[in-house]
Amino acid sequence: MPIPAAGYPRTAARSPRVQVVETTDSTNADVVAAVAADPAGWPHLSLLVTDDQRAGRGRLDRSWTAPAGTALAVSVVVDATMIPPAQRGWIPLAAGAAMTRAVRHQLAGHGATAELKWPNDVLVDGGKICGILAEVVPADADTVVVGAGVNTRMSRADLPVTTATSFAAVGAECDDDRLLADYVDDLGKTLARLAHDDVARVHDEIEKLCATIGREVTVSLPDGSTLQGTATRLDDDGRLVVEAGTIETIVSAGDVVHVR
Repeated sequence: MPIPAAGYPRTAARSPRVQVVETTDSTNADVVAAVAADPAGWPHLSLLVTDDQRAGRGRLDRSWTAPAGTALAVSVVVDATMIPPAQRGWIPLAAGAAMTRAVRHQLAGHGATAELKWPNDVLVDGGKICGILAEVVPADADTVVVGAGVNTRMSRADLPVTTATSFAAVGAECDDDRLLADYVDDLGKTLARLAHDDVARVHDEIEKLCATIGREVTVSLPDGSTLQGTATRLDDDGRLVVEAGTIETIVSAGDVVHVR
């Protein structure tokens, strides 16, 4: 399905700027460059969206590609000046939680279940439907660009790995405008709550949404080592706490596999 002729009116009602492009290499790279060149033109919750991203990036510099028209790529500007520095590590988690809830709204009555996987992937029935990458704008450390890639109309045959899924693969329709509107609205409200000292409740809500908590996990760490244990909680900085026997390890970055 091509970009709708009517654009994204629901999303535009919740965002100060919605820029739509037919195709691009990377929405995150575009928005980072645009914010650096014209900060005033990209206020908080402005976004760029396409359904044809050619060279998207995920965490750890992995590539992210999808056939044109089968996935949404969206990058949202976050003004981090309103968020206390101690809470900025929760920005990617807030985005993951917001997208998880937006996907759940789409699947209401369908029977499939959307969950958050630490740090910010969205799973549907255990398969990854969305990945999120947050980047600080190099020219402005108080501005963060949060990119998300959502598999919408990708057939099961087109899924890049067996652990991925899409709305189409689970037999569900996706209203792109409603999905984006719900996501931006939820993200804005969650960030505002972090800014206005509703921190403990936001942390608790995200932890309860996170399917990683309470699971046996294997974590591939950036140094090449592997950690196995039980994911017990998130710490105050949003890092994953993994317990192996009597030893607790705090994980700030790594690839997590849910064992059971």
